[in-house]
Amino acid sequence: MGQIRRLPARAAGLARRHPRVLGATVLLVVVGGGGWMWLRDSSLARVNKVTINGATGPQAVAVRGALTDAARGMSTLHVDSGRLRAAVHAYPEVAAIGVHAHPLHSLTIDVVERQAVAALAVGAHRIAIAADGTLLRDQPSDRLPTVNAPVLPVAKLTGRPAAALAAIAAAPAAMRPHVDRIFVGPDGIEADLRNNGPRLILGAGDRARAKWVAAARVLGDAGSQGATYVDVRLPERPAAGGFSGGQPSTTG
Repeated sequence: MGQIRRLPARAAGLARRHPRVLGATVLLVVVGGGGWMWLRDSSLARVNKVTINGATGPQAVAVRGALTDAARGMSTLHVDSGRLRAAVHAYPEVAAIGVHAHPLHSLTIDVVERQAVAALAVGAHRIAIAADGTLLRDQPSDRLPTVNAPVLPVAKLTGRPAAALAAIAAAPAAMRPHVDRIFVGPDGIEADLRNNGPRLILGAGDRARAKWVAAARVLGDAGSQGATYVDVRLPERPAAGGFSGGQPSTTG
């Protein structure tokens, strides 16, 4: 048999002197708890207005529809975030969602989307890819920097393509459209610019953001006109070189 727990002396004395008071208290706790459970899932708090922010990609209409359908079966007092996440699991552009209930009948869902930073090129195929390696098959890829890979990743991008992706993900968003291709070459990570621009030499994958900022500064300097490469392996001392008949120019 299990142990029998005795009431504390004070509570036991109260039960002997005022049994009806103690019984009423217990009844109120039980009824109150059951009442909350009933109210929480009742039609009195049913979601009938759903506001969705942040869904802007090619699948935005489908994402909003999936979230709205899932939310309308809920109560604002009992929101099932797992069910909402499951509703958009098939849409890789959705990185996360935030849910805010406004009792009694409104729900706001904030969608955090993955942004394409490059186009993964495998043979003749180009697929937009996010910084975390998620393939975004429905997003346009024509103006994205190219990252070449031998095969499509099954789960996660690895090796040289992963290093190139990490480097372009660190670039300022305004600079990415000017990059035609990024890859691992003889001098580490390198990038070819569009419109016959110079090759950028970033070297190792460390301090990538600082290297992109240094590259932007050099490219904006009139003294770099005519250079065939910009070396930012040391972002504190970027160098533009490859001038016909000239010496490398160090900036900074």
